[in-house]
Amino acid sequence: MKLIDNIVASAADISAIRRDIHAHPELCFQEVRTADVVAQQLQSWGIEVHRGLGTTGVVGIIKAGTSARAVGLRADMDALPMTEFNTFAHASKHPGKMHACGHDGHTAMLLAAAKHLAQHRDFDGTVYLVFQPAEEGGGGAREMIKDGLFERFPMDAIFGMHNWPGMAAGDFAVCRGPAMASSNEFKITITGKGSHAALPHNGIDPVPVACQMVQAFQTIVTRNKKPTDAAVISVTMIHTGEATNVVPDTCEIQGTVRTFTVEVLDMVEQRMRDIAQHTGAAFGATVNFEFHRNYPPTINHHAEADFVRSVMQDLVGPAHTHEFEPTMGAEDFSYFLQAKPGAYFVIGNGDGAHRAAYSLGHDAAHLGPCNLHNPHYDFNDDLIPLGGSLWVKLVEKYLAKG
Repeated sequence: MKLIDNIVASAADISAIRRDIHAHPELCFQEVRTADVVAQQLQSWGIEVHRGLGTTGVVGIIKAGTSARAVGLRADMDALPMTEFNTFAHASKHPGKMHACGHDGHTAMLLAAAKHLAQHRDFDGTVYLVFQPAEEGGGGAREMIKDGLFERFPMDAIFGMHNWPGMAAGDFAVCRGPAMASSNEFKITITGKGSHAALPHNGIDPVPVACQMVQAFQTIVTRNKKPTDAAVISVTMIHTGEATNVVPDTCEIQGTVRTFTVEVLDMVEQRMRDIAQHTGAAFGATVNFEFHRNYPPTINHHAEADFVRSVMQDLVGPAHTHEFEPTMGAEDFSYFLQAKPGAYFVIGNGDGAHRAAYSLGHDAAHLGPCNLHNPHYDFNDDLIPLGGSLWVKLVEKYLAKG
């Protein structure tokens, strides 16, 4: 492992910033304090700062040499609307808000790299440091693009890194093509005709209509798409009725759809719509079908994924550089990759043992799972010099001096 010495030397200071951000989590488009911390740090290192893209986004600019080439590095800043169960000193001070996905750590790793890049500038071109708001459902990447991110800061490629619990600290992983799935939601309202439960022939019961739909939706996965294409249809809510002796007027079905390609998503949405409407008609019920597309699939560009892999191997060696297994989770970095070449990759966060070092007494013995979106999660600060070094090596190789 070839960590950069001065990033290692400043890791404790960057860790303190990370823990401060962790203790003061802010939800999507509310990252005012976090953006202030980021901007102040960048400016203290002599980095040009632009603010307000996507409401609370921050972009830092570091230039060196004369090349017109440019690369973007992205870190997300927002927290989740959930209560933290940890009781260590830097636990959330705001009930109902928590950095349970490591965005505080992503911000810290990019700050560590920013400090080194600003002080040494051993590259030829421009680095854009993209501190993005609202990844957790707000589509902050999309909003930064709408606000002119790529017009104001023209970059040749953009890269994003996320921590990955369960993967050993010190390891990285990346893949070509789909890395994360699209995220989509549906809501189906079936309207029948209520009646007495003892006289169902006087009404149109929406409940068996819903049951037929839920079963039929799974045939889309098993019979309408190629077996080699990935898709998940999950019905997660069925709401109906108020009394046991009443056939209800309506029944509501909600859930999610995940796919790795837009083509499969188009097919799934159309087939779900057809099944819902025709099943309702077969029973004499009416159906209102709503389908909302949240984030598109995160699809890495092959050349950029291969490039990142080469940087990883240079830093930690081939044995610690892995093929990322695509996940049905979603990520709004997908919007960046629709607009620019780039790649999204992960850094191992370990198994959670790092938390015991700063937990006291019984807390250390009762720490819960350190998984993403878990109330016991915490970012592993040991990753700061590693992630920071990776960012610097990526810049130096991408913008290598002629």
